[in-house]
Parts: sequence; structure tokens; C-alpha cells
Amino acid sequence: MKALVCILLLLETFVFVVQQQVDGGLNENEISQQISSEDGRQNPPQTDTLRAEASTDSQQYCDLGIPDIHAALRELTATVTEQKSNIRALETQLREQQTFILKELNKKNEEISNLTLSQVEELRKENRDREIAFSAALMESGGGFIGPFTTHITLIYRNVFTNIGNAYNPITGIFTAPLKGAYMFRISVYGRDGTTSTAVIFKNGDFVVVAHDIKARDPANSSNGAVLILEVGDVVYVKLWSGTRIYDNLNNHNTFSGYLLFPLR
Repeated sequence: MKALVCILLLLETFVFVVQQQVDGGLNENEISQQISSEDGRQNPPQTDTLRAEASTDSQQYCDLGIPDIHAALRELTATVTEQKSNIRALETQLREQQTFILKELNKKNEEISNLTLSQVEELRKENRDREIAFSAALMESGGGFIGPFTTHITLIYRNVFTNIGNAYNPITGIFTAPLKGAYMFRISVYGRDGTTSTAVIFKNGDFVVVAHDIKARDPANSSNGAVLILEVGDVVYVKLWSGTRIYDNLNNHNTFSGYLLFPLR
């Protein structure tokens, strides 16, 4: 506030001088004489002492009121320098934190990637273990009748089309379950020249379903199938019923097939 008052007093004096120069074109001596004349006319001699005291008081007031600009600037510079130092420290801390976070993210991404690859490989292996399917026909070559026999015999389907998982044995004609699960099995039978053709699916020696047909003249055709719940090691196979016969050739009329629908726990 003191500084403001002093500045206003100085401005008032400056404006007065400029105005006199503009109005009358007076030089400095004339201005001084005019100011003295004006002071002499307007102020009696007894006021000179008061004006001098007022001028002295004003000068002292201004000297006391004007702050130390250099000291203020030094203080402001020190504050700015300190703030810059704090900002640089914060920037360094942020860069370090950013670097740490990026390293942690890269580490986590690598762990997730490795885990994902491991899981994918495990799933692939598990799926490979679950890939069980086969399909086969009786004759590898030639053609002719099989049967009749006086007892039920296990049919051996030697012409293998598919044997994923190798659960079907083309030497014995028996499918052995490698996993516990639900399996689908189907058979087809064919006969001709007035014959009875009958084949049966067995599970562990138990009768499941039969495919049967009898024709006096025309070819006999039949098929059947079933979904079976198998434990590991259970066996499924097909038997030709005693007293009947089937006919096959390279057309593969008689087939046996099966596949895993889904595993069970």
C-alpha cells in the first residue's frame, strides 16, 4: 500500500510537468519559476515550512514503504529454482515408476503367454487322447460268403478305413475303450441268394443290439447301432449269429464303426 501511494505521487508530479510543457512550451527554468511564483501567490510564507516538512515526510514515507525489489526478486528466483528442482525430481520418480510398471507388465505378459502356450499344449494333448474313432469292413480283397456256423463267431473287420487312437484291433475284431466315456457304435449286414443275415453287437460278452434280415430271393440288408457308456478297458465287438451267413466283396457291404462322443469323469 505504501509503495502504491508513492507511485501515485510521482505520477501526479510527472503528469503536471508534461501538461505544462504541452500547454505552454515552457522550459525547465520557466517551469521552476512558475511553480515558485504559484507557490508564492497561493501559499503564504508560513506554509513553506509545512510544505517542506510534508515533502520530507512524504520522502521518508516512500522510502519506508517501497519494498526491497532485489530482495523480493532473489526470493522469487530461489522459490522458482526450488520448484524446478522439485519438478525434476518428480519427473525422475515418474520415469522410474513408469519403467518399473512396464517391466512388471512385460513380465506378466510373458508369464501369461507361457501359461497360455502350456495350456494350449495340454489341451492339444488332451484332445489327442480324446480323438477316438474307427471304421472297418470285412473283406480286404475278393468276395464271398461268411458262414453259416454252428456257433456265434466274432467277425473280424480287416479292411480298416479309419482307426484314430488305435482302439480297434483289426486282428481280433475287438474295440477296447481307452477312456471312460459315451461311445457310438454301428453295424451293417448284407446277404443274398435267399439267406438269413444276422449280426449282434456285444459289450463285455453281453448282447446289446442286433441287425437282422431274411429274404427268399432279394438281397438282405440291415443295420443297427447304440450309444454305450464304457469304462476304461471295456470291449465291444460284433458276432455273426449261428446258422446265418453274410456276403461281402470290395463294395464293403458289412461294416463296423464307432467313435467317442465325449469323455466322462
